[in-house]
This record gives sequence, C-alpha cells and structure tokens, in this order.
Amino acid sequence: MSTVLVVNSGSSSFKYQLIDVEDRAALASGLVERIGQGTGRVEHRDETRDDPDAVWEREVDIPDHTAGFGEMIASFEEHGPSLDENRPVAVGHRVVHGGRRFFEPTVITDLVKINIEDLSDLAPLHNPAAVQGIDAAQKAFSDIPHVAVFDTAFHQTLPPAAYMYAIDRELAAKHRIRRYGFHGTSHKYVSEHVAEFLGRPLADLNQIVLHLGNGASVAAIAGGRSVETSMGMTPLEGLVMGSRSGDIDPAVLLHLMRRAGMSADDLDDLLNKRSGVLGLSGVSDMRDLGQRAAAGDTNARETLDVYVHRLRHYIGAYYAQLGRVDAIAFTAGIGENDHRIRAESLAGLERLGISVDDERNRSVSRGEISVISTDDSEVAVLVVPTDEELEIAIQTLSAVG
Repeated sequence: MSTVLVVNSGSSSFKYQLIDVEDRAALASGLVERIGQGTGRVEHRDETRDDPDAVWEREVDIPDHTAGFGEMIASFEEHGPSLDENRPVAVGHRVVHGGRRFFEPTVITDLVKINIEDLSDLAPLHNPAAVQGIDAAQKAFSDIPHVAVFDTAFHQTLPPAAYMYAIDRELAAKHRIRRYGFHGTSHKYVSEHVAEFLGRPLADLNQIVLHLGNGASVAAIAGGRSVETSMGMTPLEGLVMGSRSGDIDPAVLLHLMRRAGMSADDLDDLLNKRSGVLGLSGVSDMRDLGQRAAAGDTNARETLDVYVHRLRHYIGAYYAQLGRVDAIAFTAGIGENDHRIRAESLAGLERLGISVDDERNRSVSRGEISVISTDDSEVAVLVVPTDEELEIAIQTLSAVG
C-alpha cells in the first residue's frame, strides 16, 4: 500500500489530497474553508474520473477543524473514491516552521506537537493552524501514523556563513534568530527531478531553483543539498512577492516608526500584506500586471523591472556562491507560466553560459518538464512543474517505512 492523505491546514481552512505514491497520482483532492465563520464551504474532486466536471461543492456549518474532517470523509463516501478501497497508510501534514529541531519528516507524537507549538513565535500564522489540523486529523484517522513534513527542513544543510545574521550572537541564540528558509519541499522536489530529467547524478549537479509564486524564493543547491536560500527567519526576506516586500533596509522600519508613528503590527501588515507587487502597482496577480504594462501603465512596467532586478540579483549572487552552475530551474505559478519573467531575468547572461531559446521559452508544455535553453547553452535552463503534495506524500511514506 502506498496511499497517503496529505493535509495543509490553515486557521480557517485546509486543503487535502489523497495520493497513490507508487503511481505518483492524485486520487482525490479538496478544500474545506470558512471554518468557524458561519456557513462553511466544501469542495471535493474525484481525480480518478476522466471528467473535468467531477467536482462537488456544498455549503454547510463547519464549527471547527474536527467537523471539517467529518465533511471531508463524508465527501469521500458520497462521491468517491472509496477510502475503504484506497485506505491511506499515513497522513502527511505540511508544517511551515520546524526551526532547528526538525530536519527530516517526523512521525507526530505528543512531544512533536508541543515542539511545533513552541515554534509558533517563528510562524504565528502557520504553526498553530497546523496543530489544529493535526489534532482533528488524528481524531478522524486514529489508527494510522501521522507525519509532519517541514518547509524549513531541506534548508537545514545551510552552512553557518549562510544562515547566521550579523547581530549580537547571544541575543540571536536566545531568540532563535537565523535564516531558516522555506519552500523546502518544492526546492527538493524540483532539484531531484532536474537531475532525473537530465540523466545525471544529483550529487554531481549545482543548481539554482527559482520557486516563483505569490510567495517566492530562490535556492542554491549543490549536490542535492541547499547551501543558500533567499527567505530568512520568516518568509518575508528575499525576492519581491505578491504582497511581501522581500529585502528592505531595516532602518526603513525605524524611520516609519519615528516619522509615521507606525507600530510593530502596522509594519507587519505593511510588509506582508501591502507591499511587493501589490504595493508598487495596485495589483498582486502577475497576469494583471503584465496586461497593464503592455497597455502602457508606467507603474506596472516599473514594478516588473523591480521584480526582475531582484531576481537577477539573486541569480548572480548564487552563481558566485556555487562557482559552477549546471542547471537553472523555474517552478511554481509564475515560474511555470510567465515566459516574460523567465526571459527578462536571464537576458544578457551569455557570458555566464546561460542562453535562452525564445521559441522554446514561449512554447512550454503545461504540466511537463521543458528545456528552454539553447542547444549550445552551458547551463541547462528548465521549467519544472512542482508538486509539493506529492513530495510530502513521498517523505511521509519514507518516515513510516
């Protein structure tokens, strides 16, 4: 048996997928949202049916996550596939922050849950919600193991030079301040699939992986090990994102506190929810931004320039850190679908052995690994669809043997 239920819990919602790991296929997927907000919503899809319309939705009162899992199980019973015939051997839970304590997929015990909760000060919006989901899932599936897969775990191989911030050492240690990195499941999945696709040993490859979605990060990966990544203690550092600022001079925050009277909560809201592409242009969707730029909107064009400028900054920096780059991979929503961003971020880098074929870049096949570099490019440039749920399922299965 190789079926795993993968759960990604938020404070008022959770997503799920039932995955056959051996066949690398999703059997079902769904969403339970607006938990504890009056009328909730359930969406369920039977992926085994060759029918794009095989999606069922309903609205019902969902007071808590436990009730939400009851609705999920009812959806399987009513619409399939059968959980009796496709009984999961384990449940894999996405947990955002594992701190320094968790560096591999971990079977969940009471002590593990206590540790996840203790790390909530590093991920206050995510870790408490993950524990809520774990508690509810353990009630619903009490006879099988549950495994936590951490976004930060893949980056536990960072050397001290990459993860340490240059502030007072004792203060940093006391408050657990260091670079942790995120999107680890995606970076791991993509880098391994690049090696498989190229037919080369993972241990021999130096790669730069760009996970570009609403949240975005880049990682330098040497021999399958993360040696540098753009997100830091939180997912705020690094690239320009949909509504997050990415890198910023910390003195800007002090200036806003003194001159604009902004509080810590005000600054948190500004940097995470009202900055990035949204803050610069008024829209957060890159498709809308591209349309506005094409129509002559100056703010939109400048925003794209800022976005690409930051990307090129990190690509160049990580090239220098690795010394030699064999492959660059674009993934996630923007990375997989926006040919303009891919082209502009690598334009003019031929001296570094990076050359993109315009026709290949524009004609990438959705859902498939595609090479977009020229035949004579020293660095292979690829578009690789990520599948974080499948990666979580694979790691969950490995954790339970």
